[in-house]
Amino acid sequence: MSTVIAAADEIVELMVEVPQGQVLRYDLAALCSALDIDDPTRIAVETDGSRRAIVTIYPSNPLADMPPPTLADMLMDRHGRIVVGRYHNGRPARRRLFDPSTGSAQRALVFGTTGAGKSRIVQYTLACEKRNGIVSWYADLKGGQSAPEAQDNVDWPATTQEETILMLRSAVAVAQERQRRYHALGRNAFMIGDPDPLISVRIDEANRLLEKGAPYRDEATYLVKELGRTGRSVGVGEELDAQASHLEELGGSDTLRAMLKEGEVTLLRWSSSMMRQLVSDGLLPAGEQLTPIPKTIAPRVLRSQFDVDLDDEDDAPGTQGTGYLLSSPHPTSMMRHFRIGSIAPTPGLDPEILALYGPGEPARLEKASHAAAGEAYAARHDPVAMAALCRALQDEQEQQNKTIPAAGGGQPRRSAARLGDRILAALAADGEAMTAEEILAAVLADGGREVRIGSVRNELVVLADSGDVVRTGRGLYALAR
Repeated sequence: MSTVIAAADEIVELMVEVPQGQVLRYDLAALCSALDIDDPTRIAVETDGSRRAIVTIYPSNPLADMPPPTLADMLMDRHGRIVVGRYHNGRPARRRLFDPSTGSAQRALVFGTTGAGKSRIVQYTLACEKRNGIVSWYADLKGGQSAPEAQDNVDWPATTQEETILMLRSAVAVAQERQRRYHALGRNAFMIGDPDPLISVRIDEANRLLEKGAPYRDEATYLVKELGRTGRSVGVGEELDAQASHLEELGGSDTLRAMLKEGEVTLLRWSSSMMRQLVSDGLLPAGEQLTPIPKTIAPRVLRSQFDVDLDDEDDAPGTQGTGYLLSSPHPTSMMRHFRIGSIAPTPGLDPEILALYGPGEPARLEKASHAAAGEAYAARHDPVAMAALCRALQDEQEQQNKTIPAAGGGQPRRSAARLGDRILAALAADGEAMTAEEILAAVLADGGREVRIGSVRNELVVLADSGDVVRTGRGLYALAR
């Protein structure tokens, strides 16, 4: 091993290299012990994935104090990135909201345990989206408590699982409508504002929607995957903000995880099992390690349990917002997000967070897509109308879950016909290609449970993917022959 040591202002940098033919491996705890470092947040290790590493040792945690963001930080650069904080070496940490080189909306995932700072990061990202003219659809599955300041600063706020499903259905429908419209225009990529705005669909506390036992898990997983497939090239991005526990809580879908691995992935303070999952799922290269993020920046010091001066108060500053940008060029370099909002809790809406959003109305969905977004979008700011749509969705779910005993025993079957079967029957009875609206009218006339156009459109996508239905023209569907 060869090392070169350079010291400046009490910061020590070690350049480490192993002989050719070997791969550099290290044990972080053993490294801290060898260097007599009792606070692991003082050390940063970055490798090239092969033979070399840079070990940086600081006199104290370099991320202990973070400033609030500036307006310049919040505005996208020519690469579609915003500055979200600082790395341990003081350089700006950037996250991409849009890729202008490919015309791609972004898929994103933010992991973090309770108290790791997810809500403040969500607030900052939403504020940046408003500042950059991005249409924000935001589902806060903590009943609106995670980011109350966002309520009047996003185009569509949702606070329940039913509202979130309606939002996702609308988002998929808008993406499909844009696909048809862009195809007619001969466009194969998205450009912001030409003519449509970029859309961001965000689900906060996504575990509650996608975990095992969640009432809408299957449909939510499907809609998130479908939006990932269709939305990227037409300017509809998506983000999931979730607890850092088992990835099975994200719909139990390998396809879903694979899609998110290609997007912007932020890891805050994690649970004990998270590191193994990050490596096994490919979110972190094999052999790489991340410095653990403690709950506070106070180093652990062993003292006699009989020390009369022992102070058990846990009043050390926290590490909220500290994390790793796993999809960045520096995935193993610790960073910290800007300080967002007031330091002390406020009795109402936080004035510092409201100031981040700035004045004026948020960007709105283009009128050309209002019909595709449907009744739910029109009712998004009407509590009475939205409550009625949510009750209809609950009834729809209850009908799907009702079962009756099967003849001769065995597994129970659903009492109501599947929507897919009803659509196939409608197409067979008509014998010609039909629009989604015509199919809806035929389905509503068959005497079964009431459904809405969004459900029909989503089911048509499923039937087309399975080969039961073919698209015969713009907005036309027919039975596969």
